Amino acid sequence: MNTLIDPSTIEIDASVINNIDMQSKKIFRTITFCKKTSSKALYDSFINSTNNLTQLLSIKNAQMEAETEEELKVYHKNLNKAIIFIANEIKNEIELTSQVQLFQLFRLISPESHTQHPNQYRRALVQIGGYICPNPENLNSLVSQLFYNLEQISHPVIKAIYLHHELIRIHPFIDGNGRTTRLAKNWILMFNLYPPIFIKDEFEKKEYISALNDSFKMLEKNNSVWNKNTNLFFNQELNRVSNSIQYILEEIKLNLNN
Repeated sequence: MNTLIDPSTIEIDASVINNIDMQSKKIFRTITFCKKTSSKALYDSFINSTNNLTQLLSIKNAQMEAETEEELKVYHKNLNKAIIFIANEIKNEIELTSQVQLFQLFRLISPESHTQHPNQYRRALVQIGGYICPNPENLNSLVSQLFYNLEQISHPVIKAIYLHHELIRIHPFIDGNGRTTRLAKNWILMFNLYPPIFIKDEFEKKEYISALNDSFKMLEKNNSVWNKNTNLFFNQELNRVSNSIQYILEEIKLNLNN
């Protein structure tokens, strides 16, 4: 792997993106114009539903990689710290735009690994399934290229999914790549007023891993053409965004009816 996916080759059904945007706007229309209850109550309902979703995100992210109950507790604790960090950055109107911010997430998510390799990318080859990740000497240039490519993508949801796919493919860190990547993606989403997304169960986890592996294999054969396997991964992620939006809308409606 010498180059990343050229953003100009991405082919996503515009109607899917339009639907996500329309559904997302429903949340804010409901909060702003609903006459059934006060705007403050609706706002509180929105904040509570988003916080619940963020809590689910932390738990699900931890479950994705934890193998024991003790690991789950540690992962969950570290992920909560990282989510609080992201929330404070967003409050200060700070976007995810640099490698430095990735290292900040890595330090919070995998503090022991960061202590062993402070502010450094991995120094050894790693393999994901049948896919061999890039050589360590190429990591800095690839992550730099990734952030350059992100600037070429106008829609934040596509930008977030692109970052997820390519950062996992680069696999820059010695540990915690999945957790770091999923939170980096959600930083982009939440900064742009979309809800965070997560893998909800074991079945979806298998689909997610399979789609990534198949995408990576196809891209090894031809990195310059948009393919069905990469398209499948992007569409899975788009479905997760839609599901999170529906979760928030249902929580608000539930509070309205109580």
